[in-house]
Amino acid sequence: MTPMTFPSGRERFTMEAMVLVLGVSAGAGGARAMLTHSDQPHLPPIDRCTVPRRAGGGVEESVFTAIRLMRDAAAQREEFITGIAVTCRCSLHEEAVRAQAGRSRLTIVDEPLAQLRYLRFSGQLPDDGAVLLYDLGASGLTVTEADCATDAILAVRRSTVLGGDGHDALLRWHLAHSGLSIDKPTSRAYKEALTAEPVLTATDPSSGARMVVTRSDFEELADAGIHHSVSYVRQMIEETGVPPKAIALLGGCSRNPGIRDALGQLLDLPVIYDPEPEFVSARGAVLMATQLPSARRVRGVRFGARPTLRPVETAPVSKRKLVAALAVTATLGATVAGLLSTNRDSTSPAPRNTTPTPVEIAGTPVNQLPPK
Repeated sequence: MTPMTFPSGRERFTMEAMVLVLGVSAGAGGARAMLTHSDQPHLPPIDRCTVPRRAGGGVEESVFTAIRLMRDAAAQREEFITGIAVTCRCSLHEEAVRAQAGRSRLTIVDEPLAQLRYLRFSGQLPDDGAVLLYDLGASGLTVTEADCATDAILAVRRSTVLGGDGHDALLRWHLAHSGLSIDKPTSRAYKEALTAEPVLTATDPSSGARMVVTRSDFEELADAGIHHSVSYVRQMIEETGVPPKAIALLGGCSRNPGIRDALGQLLDLPVIYDPEPEFVSARGAVLMATQLPSARRVRGVRFGARPTLRPVETAPVSKRKLVAALAVTATLGATVAGLLSTNRDSTSPAPRNTTPTPVEIAGTPVNQLPPK
């Protein structure tokens, strides 16, 4: 196979062509999985699936259902998946996936790291400065401010005031006010249809009553939540003291053009928008699965330049002190060599009073800004 190199921003991605990898994003609403070749994370995938979270079921259930479906799809093509990466938004989801993994080899990635990785790969991320990740999913809104040069997370906030489930409920309430009764799946289908069409006709399955709903109607319902999130974002920016250069709109709810326009205008920021915002995390996971073979362990990736060390003046050293320093250096060298050897032999995260598993962790660096 011929290696392929993709230059993008501050990072260059080197991949083996035609290697089949799987990226999975785990969330409160379920899991999304994308099966593709390692040199094509930005193109339509070979196969994909969305597995909603079962009522009463854990997030890990939908994750491993998605993995099984994509493994079956690969088997039908007589191909083998060489790497699997799963993005998790919180430690609770991470621990649930880790416990369910058993002997399965996969990489667990912090979701913001995967999102930043794909946005950088696709050339949408600024080379430096900060960016806001505005992830509007089914269960709520997650706002993350990150440094583009180092991937350091400056701040994270989570709110359940605004989200896809809330939008569905508002649309059902709007229709019920006019005498139409619909269920949650139907309201979600109507909401998603309004992202592509400016008007639709809603129908009550019991009475047959009909009502015209416009995109403007839905935007008015969501307007209060959008304004709340804007004040939320402004407060976070004030706390970090780092004005962002752009805002990346992620999650399925950001498909609505009215929501995108309102956020761009209210925050007065350039908007980064991928055509499939709900799959950005899974595409980032594909890149992580490509670059992190199952036997490799990675903790955070740095893209910034190394800091310049200042020269220091040294005083003459006596022979006795020199001999003592050499002895200490030799001892430390042996200790570091032992630690490095231990790290090379390890294929699983450090145990937390549990038996080590083949699951790997790729973490996001926190509060580590580039030197001024």
